[in-house]
Amino acid sequence: MARAAIGQQADVALIVATDDDEIADHARAAGCDAAMTDSAIATGSGRALAAALAQPVLPEFVVNLQGDSPFQPQGALAAVIAALRAGAQVATPVINLDWDALDALRDHKTRSPFSGTTCARATDGRAYWFSKTIIPAIRDEDGLRATGRLSPVWRHIGLYGYGLDALRRFEACPPTALEQWEGLEQLRLLELGIPVMTVAVDPPAFDSSGIDTEADIARVEALIARHGDPTPPL
Repeated sequence: MARAAIGQQADVALIVATDDDEIADHARAAGCDAAMTDSAIATGSGRALAAALAQPVLPEFVVNLQGDSPFQPQGALAAVIAALRAGAQVATPVINLDWDALDALRDHKTRSPFSGTTCARATDGRAYWFSKTIIPAIRDEDGLRATGRLSPVWRHIGLYGYGLDALRRFEACPPTALEQWEGLEQLRLLELGIPVMTVAVDPPAFDSSGIDTEADIARVEALIARHGDPTPPL
């Protein structure tokens, strides 16, 4: 399931793109439009494109919030849209982890190694790479910890904004080997030479590092039960 905010100049349409009748019915009952898409579509981004192309007026850009990233930081959507309007072909948010958050992510990966994605990025925000491993490796970590609160690790948040042409190019290309090995569709963009702009945002009130396993589902349900749902309205 992908939730696609489809931009048409000043207008935004919010659409749940899915291949599941139960999800579509639930979205419509909640007052949200739903687009039924082909079950053969392999990625949330491809599903968002299908929903966009089904609109009576093609959008300038598509923002794809995937169903496995339910907790979004305040301001993430606005930051992604601002980057697209400033000319980015693709934009996605990242969080600079402090040392405690990095330690927590490392501990989480001992149980769910493919849960949580990190990003190596340039000072201007361009993404060099994304990985399910924690990048970069850190030499003399003890010394670096003594210099400040923030680590050099950026964690990716599963929200993607695309110009329509970039999204078409993505979907027209078959999955790449590196994309399949890592399980990260954004690597296809980098291998196609499409720049991905990362936008730095503050951490959400609480975080799940994505939902990739049954254990992640249980963890997210426990967080919601304890704290309520902090997801800001789109």
